[in-house]
Amino acid sequence: MSEQAMISAAHLGVSYRIDLNRNTNLKEFVIHALKRQNQYRTFWALRDVSFEVMRGEVLGVIGRNGAGKSTLLKVIAGIIRPTEGSVKRRGSIVPMLELGAGFDMDLTGRENIYLNGAILGYSKAQLDRQRDAIIDFSELGDFIGMPLKTYSSGMLSRLAFSIASVIEPEVLIVDEILAVGDESFQRKSRQRMMELMSGGTTVLFVSHNIQQIREMCGRVLWLEHGQVKRCGEAGPICDEYEQSL
Repeated sequence: MSEQAMISAAHLGVSYRIDLNRNTNLKEFVIHALKRQNQYRTFWALRDVSFEVMRGEVLGVIGRNGAGKSTLLKVIAGIIRPTEGSVKRRGSIVPMLELGAGFDMDLTGRENIYLNGAILGYSKAQLDRQRDAIIDFSELGDFIGMPLKTYSSGMLSRLAFSIASVIEPEVLIVDEILAVGDESFQRKSRQRMMELMSGGTTVLFVSHNIQQIREMCGRVLWLEHGQVKRCGEAGPICDEYEQSL
């Protein structure tokens, strides 16, 4: 891992075992197991993926559905373990992969700031300092004191994005999260992302919006069938990718 790298992936591979018997219940599985009739095949979601993300760099990740983009982000975030290879990380990492994961719908928005913030790795002291800024950014007003079960999906997304983005992480992992809330909030969230990216935060950014990738990323990693197709300067790779669609 080079001195300036915040993320270093070496020969990453993630495989899954697929049941060819299509057992629909435990009884069928046990019967096939006793008869040694269970058959599987191995599916590689990622294979031999290597790259580095430098300090302060914004690396875009592109590819068709099923190319392995979300799997890669989950490996980098430490959510799933690779089957082979290794990944090294530096600094505090905030994964914006499933906004609101860990929310308790019976607790208030204010209480969930601390719950979700803790899941993201923020300390109580950090959340105490930034609580008012999170509430202001979310634009939830008096709803912040109400249980999340009274929120619309848009309100939940706004709260989740506000918690994840107000405290500046060293490394940000983003998966298609800019379309949150209404059009006005989307503009504000996009501006917030631009501020983080220009402020020295290292970003790994997945999007199907190639124009966003062009605008926000210096380099691009192009995945195809779980493997690296290309990795390099954003402009030429985005051109080639769009021509391949």
